[in-house]
Amino acid sequence: MDTPSKRRPAAKSARSTKPVPAASESPTKPFLRFYHSDALRKKTLAVLTSLESARDPTVHRGALADIAVELTNGGLDYFFLQPLKVAKAGFIVEQSAGLGMTGVQQLIGSVIRNVVGRMTGAQLLSVAKSLREFMR
Repeated sequence: MDTPSKRRPAAKSARSTKPVPAASESPTKPFLRFYHSDALRKKTLAVLTSLESARDPTVHRGALADIAVELTNGGLDYFFLQPLKVAKAGFIVEQSAGLGMTGVQQLIGSVIRNVVGRMTGAQLLSVAKSLREFMR
């Protein structure tokens, strides 16, 4: 016997239809930035160029997901683990934080791969455009 789902059907949202301003349109807003290696930058640009010039951008889903995971891991390290080292928080604290971050990276990596893996070509191109804006 089938049991009814406990989920409620998604209600039509009354989301605003206002366009979100591009990052370059609002330079006075606060932002955070992290620096990554030249090698990762070159790899990121190569993936973005391949995706943007492809007839079928969906063939680059895996590569884009991998780049997104690498950038996420780099940002987590830059904003959390490196400051702990600079603060000399101590070996145990740094090791505990590193272990926790490994779990976070594995979880978010899985989520990123699942989300990017289901994107359409237009959605992938939109993500690529956003990444290019972030890199300025």
